[in-house]
Amino acid sequence: MGQQRIKLYQGSVNECSYLEGREAINIYADPHHPHPRQVYNQLIKRGFRRSGEYVYRPGCTHCQACVPVRIRCAEFESRRVDRRNLKRNSDLLVDFAPARYSDTYFDLYQRYLAARHPDGGMDEPAPDDFERFLLNPWGETLFVEVRRGDTLIAVAVTDAVSDGLSAVYTFFDPDESRRGLGRYCILQQIELCRRLSYPHLYLGYWVDDCRKMQYKTDFRPQQHFDGKSWVLHQPTSAQVCPDA
Repeated sequence: MGQQRIKLYQGSVNECSYLEGREAINIYADPHHPHPRQVYNQLIKRGFRRSGEYVYRPGCTHCQACVPVRIRCAEFESRRVDRRNLKRNSDLLVDFAPARYSDTYFDLYQRYLAARHPDGGMDEPAPDDFERFLLNPWGETLFVEVRRGDTLIAVAVTDAVSDGLSAVYTFFDPDESRRGLGRYCILQQIELCRRLSYPHLYLGYWVDDCRKMQYKTDFRPQQHFDGKSWVLHQPTSAQVCPDA
């Protein structure tokens, strides 16, 4: 099946969640398209992102700060900080499972949101919120499970697309924060791409002036989508995190 025609809708104006004092507008793909899997593959390659049943991209009139990022996995070379992370977590076990609701997943998700996003509107989720946010009506999703012994301590929600994987969301045990589980999960997703011969891991958006996004510059080589094509990105010295 070739390129699909896609209806797009403009959302309402909201406060930007990345840059203080700015407003944001999202552009949404039609959630009722008859061929959602083909459409999703197409949209990911055009810089869109998934949040639950919604596939969107920023459509702000006066700001282009949100830049879609993907890692070229076959060429990825771990840095010292990555190797230290893997060594620190060498006692962990990694497995892969189809995305689904379970009480174990939900308990970990609740604990993560309560610790990381208190009073942020997400910190008291219901099971339906978990399913709407993390499960995928557009295609195939898997959970990258990380365990210490028999105890689940992290889950990376990952969509499979035609040319790679898309990292949707990661949640983990807040008591295990010292492990750097966010980075660890990205490294596991890169490794899974390599095992499956997938060229790309999509990391969502990078925002230069948003500190919580700066970790994304650590994973190289990476490409940025400029609105027309994916271009190899060469970070400036100010964007490069120390290889510590």
